Amino acid sequence: MKRLRSVDVCTGAGGLALGLEQAGFDPVLVLDNKPVACETLRLNRPSWNVLEMDLRDFDPVDHQESYDVDLLSAGLPRVRSVATRGRAETEVELRLLEATVLLAHAVQPRALLVENVPGLVDAPEFAEVRDFMRKELVHLGYGFSWFVVNAADYGVPQDRKQGVLVALKENRSESYRPPQPTVTRHVTAGEALHASMAARGWTEADAWAVGADSVAPTLVGGSENRGGADLGLTGSKNAWARMGVNGNALSNEVPGPDGVQESDTSGSALKKITVAQTAILQAFPDDWQFAGKKTARARQIGHASPPPVGRALGRSIAEALRA
Repeated sequence: MKRLRSVDVCTGAGGLALGLEQAGFDPVLVLDNKPVACETLRLNRPSWNVLEMDLRDFDPVDHQESYDVDLLSAGLPRVRSVATRGRAETEVELRLLEATVLLAHAVQPRALLVENVPGLVDAPEFAEVRDFMRKELVHLGYGFSWFVVNAADYGVPQDRKQGVLVALKENRSESYRPPQPTVTRHVTAGEALHASMAARGWTEADAWAVGADSVAPTLVGGSENRGGADLGLTGSKNAWARMGVNGNALSNEVPGPDGVQESDTSGSALKKITVAQTAILQAFPDDWQFAGKKTARARQIGHASPPPVGRALGRSIAEALRA
């Protein structure tokens, strides 16, 4: 079947772009403003055209390959509610969302995919930005759907809800259907991490995996302005603790035979997970590499969209485009 062409912006570590590639989309251009993310993309896909720049500065006139593509996709930095408008990051996040829609105005893709927080779909605090997007898309002749997916429904061992906008030119929009779950039973964190927890011979790995009997809480990447890598705010850390995980930091190694993690000096009986294990929880392939130091790698992984979600979304869009 003929491959489709895409442009992916705010690509980060490439989770969404990778899933779309698996669904049949080849990116003619991927864009991110973070050098370490661009290094990650080049490590894994040296054939991709990786552009390091801010989306708000991108002019497709200078990159004509971005015209006449089947899909414009964007896994944008998470927007916050109007209650956080005082944050400098909040304005940047909203401007990037608007810039994506304006880029669709310029390049006229056959389909548009935007992935962000669940609240963007219907929360009252995002009504203003939804109205902006609606007016622009209607003006451009797109029909569109808002919906929420949970990564756990696509085989990702994590409770990760994502708000999604899919827009297609009106002659295709009626045939679009959001993706159906691809698994009938969620994969637990214990199942996903058992092999890696036992890799150094930890004798209690089996018991730990049995206790970690639910999907993991949502991984977070955190702000560039805060400290090292951890597993989120207090509520998330409490949920991790119930699964036998110390969420206050990440370890440099999995437990040894006696359960000791040499880099863990906390004195806690709970085990810390590693950066590599967070990639497993995001369902990245084992051979996907992440550039940078520990915190930079953890942030890239936490901010990413799990590839299986991108694959499911991509297949649903490809089906509508080929209808």
